[in-house]
Amino acid sequence: MSKSKKKLLTYIERDVSWMYFNHRILQEARKKDVPLLERLSFLGIYSNNLDEFFRVRMASLNRIIESKNVTDEMEKKIKKTIKTIMKLNEDFNVEYSLATDEVNDELEQHNIRLINEEQLNDEQKSFLQQFYYDKLNGSTNPLWFSAINDFSVLEDNRIYLAVKKTSHESKKVKYAIIKIPDRVYGRFIRVPESDGYDNIMYLDDVIRYCLPLVFIGSEKSDYEAYSFKFTKDAEMEVDNEADYGLLERIAIGVNSRKRGEPIRVVYDQSMPKELRKKVMERLHIRDLDTLLGAGRYQNHKDLMGFPNFGHDNLSYPKWQQVMKPEFMDDESLLTLIRKKDRFIHVPYHSFNGYIRLLREAALRPEVKEIKTTLYRLAKDSKVVKALICAARNGKKVTAVVELLARFDEESNIKWSKRMQEEGVNVIFGIEGLKIHSKLLHITTKLGNIACVGTGNFHEGNAKSYTDYLIMTARPRIVNEVERVFDFIDKPFSQIRFRELMVSPNSMKNRILRQLNVEIKNAKEGKEAWLKLKINHITDADIVKKLYEASQAGVKVDIVIRGNCSLVPGVAGLSENIHAVGIIDRYLEHSRIIIFCNGGKPKYYIGSADWMPRNLINRIEVMSPVYDEDIRKDLLRTIEYGLHDTTNGRIVDGRGTNEIQQPAEGEAPFRSQEALYNAYHAEIEHPIGQ
Repeated sequence: MSKSKKKLLTYIERDVSWMYFNHRILQEARKKDVPLLERLSFLGIYSNNLDEFFRVRMASLNRIIESKNVTDEMEKKIKKTIKTIMKLNEDFNVEYSLATDEVNDELEQHNIRLINEEQLNDEQKSFLQQFYYDKLNGSTNPLWFSAINDFSVLEDNRIYLAVKKTSHESKKVKYAIIKIPDRVYGRFIRVPESDGYDNIMYLDDVIRYCLPLVFIGSEKSDYEAYSFKFTKDAEMEVDNEADYGLLERIAIGVNSRKRGEPIRVVYDQSMPKELRKKVMERLHIRDLDTLLGAGRYQNHKDLMGFPNFGHDNLSYPKWQQVMKPEFMDDESLLTLIRKKDRFIHVPYHSFNGYIRLLREAALRPEVKEIKTTLYRLAKDSKVVKALICAARNGKKVTAVVELLARFDEESNIKWSKRMQEEGVNVIFGIEGLKIHSKLLHITTKLGNIACVGTGNFHEGNAKSYTDYLIMTARPRIVNEVERVFDFIDKPFSQIRFRELMVSPNSMKNRILRQLNVEIKNAKEGKEAWLKLKINHITDADIVKKLYEASQAGVKVDIVIRGNCSLVPGVAGLSENIHAVGIIDRYLEHSRIIIFCNGGKPKYYIGSADWMPRNLINRIEVMSPVYDEDIRKDLLRTIEYGLHDTTNGRIVDGRGTNEIQQPAEGEAPFRSQEALYNAYHAEIEHPIGQ
């Protein structure tokens, strides 16, 4: 066996693994037992993920190849990875088209029909003409190809129509481009019913029908229109030499991203060759590997917002978030936390529990200071409003804002300025080290409190991402959380952490050391295992150590969402590693580690995945968990995920993504539904209060 083949079998490249992950989402869109409109949503998620992947990862691979410092071996390896990705993309694109056809057929069975401009009756034509004059007139401004010197001014991930206009009289051909104004009017337009069907049109087709009105006043012509979009390199250049503050430099960098180079073009494959050639010339694209002929419609991410026409039965049944009793208690929440560690597990529990803590801290006289990290923030952030309230009430408030949270830079800049105006001390962290940890520290006269989370302090995410937030007054943890803020202030100082695992300080080494403990115990015949819930595993050293653990007899069980460079279940290598990927109504986002530790388990939760970026290039925190009730909850979450036979897919390194099957005689088990039911039952019968 060749060395390259052996490597392929033992380590899956990060980006190839990501393609397997995104395929799991596409597979969910084809499951007949998933409500129809949710299947449409999964198609939208798949498409949106793919757009971002090309904006970020494929652009990064291309930059490495073009770098002067790239070695021949590295270039060869990356080109091989790109070739694999593009082959998978082609295969999945075929499957995507099949999934789209399946969903469209089922929509018609529910009397919902997607129609185009060729299928309109007189009433619908009249409706669209009026719609154009009432809404679209002035929003669809064509640009002649001859007037465009540089297509780089066109927007990333927007839909455009390339229009061929042929004069009836002179037969002269002119070419134009029109941007679809979907962000103003939405992507889907409801048109009058016919034959008992609720009819809906893509805005693209509405504009196709209205092209004579768009070009009204010019000579009568025939029109052809074909959609395309392009994805730009999302890398943001920040001028570290410029004589500006970091906030101003990031703002300039955001604008530079908008002018990034095209790295992928997706076009309607029925577009005539000469028109496609003209579009490519105007885009200044010659030899682009990621030129993809696709269907009539682009930007399928809009399917996430497909209207339901009142068909609530075609969506998931509504799941009500629960508010834990302690977060509704008349007693001070700060006092309750001093008595016992508290937690919320969103979206099963309401994020308003955390908002209550912030608001109480903003108002109570014993609170002197609040410090927090902020990575992504909601559009109308209650978190920021609570911090501002605290500052107005005389508390000392410090917010460490990560300005380089990808695609959220503009939002974070906006909120940073707002907080600064209100007297919050805003720190922008460290250049070269993203601050990804999720921390809160509250200083009070009666004893300090800390919170450590696995996800962003973001009300929107908390409705669809599964994340834990633990609140504690344990001095050893609270004191070290405060020291993390000192570490942020002086990132290269030698601060030792005994309780928290902190990167880039010592987290990776501590993980490897604890895995060595499991290996040693297994070799000595002692109980040895690891249970893990995580988003990504790509760090080569950790992958190697997990193989070593498996070979020593350590049982490794993993619930993973995204990238997995491991190849589980290979005899002699990883037969003791079992990995499950769950795709369901909620996005699995929490990170939980449980080490057996010789029968005295160590529990951790926090913000870090096992990737080089998290362990080396970010400030991340994993906190130990000592409370027995919370430990039981964390273990239950992992065990439910491992035994999911409805939405749990086996991650095997080959991308097959087969759903786990229940044992003979067992009913199918769905982990998210089981957790939802369990949390509701516990509110009726509270535990550990």
